[in-house]
Amino acid sequence: MESLQDYMDEYNKQVAKGYIPKAYRGLMEYMKSLRVYFESSYPEYSAPGGLYQGYMDMTYFPLFPHSLQRRNLKIAVVYIHESARFEVWLAGANRKVQAEYRRLIGESGWNKFRSSPAIKGTDSIIEYTLVEQPDFGDSDALTGQIAAGTSYFITEIENFLSGH
Repeated sequence: MESLQDYMDEYNKQVAKGYIPKAYRGLMEYMKSLRVYFESSYPEYSAPGGLYQGYMDMTYFPLFPHSLQRRNLKIAVVYIHESARFEVWLAGANRKVQAEYRRLIGESGWNKFRSSPAIKGTDSIIEYTLVEQPDFGDSDALTGQIAAGTSYFITEIENFLSGH
């Protein structure tokens, strides 16, 4: 097993090359601009707070569609670092809410989206992949893909919940 010092030696070598800090800074800037885009383009979704930068595992920001917020639910627009993809998640305000909606969705048989495992540390109830291998070279098109997929996800959840 490698030690923290081994990891730090490799980390320092990679950071010294300059690509990782530039890519990470660019990703954080893009995620912040994406959050602002949602905030300004979708007044029915509030986007309070900031960006969760994570531990280079995931970076996300929450959205609170009014229709879901009153049910103590929220949406997370997530970038998964290891797989280099964007996802959108349905999450609850707390573990109790998550368990309640995980049960409701599971018992209903609704399987339009991936169910998240009910294990400690899992923040999502259901998940949907928005963009595999995003093209950051065309940020306007990428933002459009993410926005369209997120709107679709939210609409499908709203439709499901209206019947349950």
